[in-house]
Amino acid sequence: MTKSQAPGPATPLRLVVADDNPVVRAGLTALLSSHADIRVVAEATNGHEAHEAARRHRPDVILLDVRMPGMDGIAALPHLVRIAPVMMLTYSGESETVREALRRGASGYLIHGEFNTDELVEAVREIRRGGSRLTPTAAAAAMAPLAQANDELPTVTGNSVESLSQVQPNMGQSSSYRSRFRLSRREAEIMDFIAAGMNNQQIAATCFISEKTVKNHINRIFAKLHSTSRAEAAAKWLGTAPGSHPGRS
Repeated sequence: MTKSQAPGPATPLRLVVADDNPVVRAGLTALLSSHADIRVVAEATNGHEAHEAARRHRPDVILLDVRMPGMDGIAALPHLVRIAPVMMLTYSGESETVREALRRGASGYLIHGEFNTDELVEAVREIRRGGSRLTPTAAAAAMAPLAQANDELPTVTGNSVESLSQVQPNMGQSSSYRSRFRLSRREAEIMDFIAAGMNNQQIAATCFISEKTVKNHINRIFAKLHSTSRAEAAAKWLGTAPGSHPGRS
């Protein structure tokens, strides 16, 4: 290979950092910019500024706080996720806030105090690759509705940032329950995520599979559950459909 044909350096991961606290914002920018493969291309103090910065710079990932003046992070999410993957980076760990952020398309949710600097950097890289990262409190909040439907709570320990599949609790789908619908272990896992309200993109990122593979699994699941929609399948899976008796064959 001649010198002119030699590959150049990898393109840096381009970030927009949105946080109304100037100290937090400056610290994140300094920390992340210290890595050769990461470049902060813009900072923002609210959702409006984040949207303008994202439109202008077309970043690879957006780091977004929840509570900001004017347009907050939750309100900005639907606009931002059309431009780039968004990872919430915030002190707000309320369960409903976490679930609303994920419903609106956030690819990750990191709560300050539950991750170290190395985990933050790796989480940003993982989001760029199409993955998902949640800290323990956020993971527990995401799984709570499904766990409650199965009369059990998730157990998430430690302070490491992990993918949703890594912190997934035992969500009540016993082998006898899976056999009732003749679902494979992977199909049962995906059905759990459907019942939790996750879309195909989020399921693909969580399970580290393609969206096409997710769709193939869902087609088989619908056939086995004799369902034509996600809502109908979820109702049967959770035992809330008329005549359903979860866990009984």
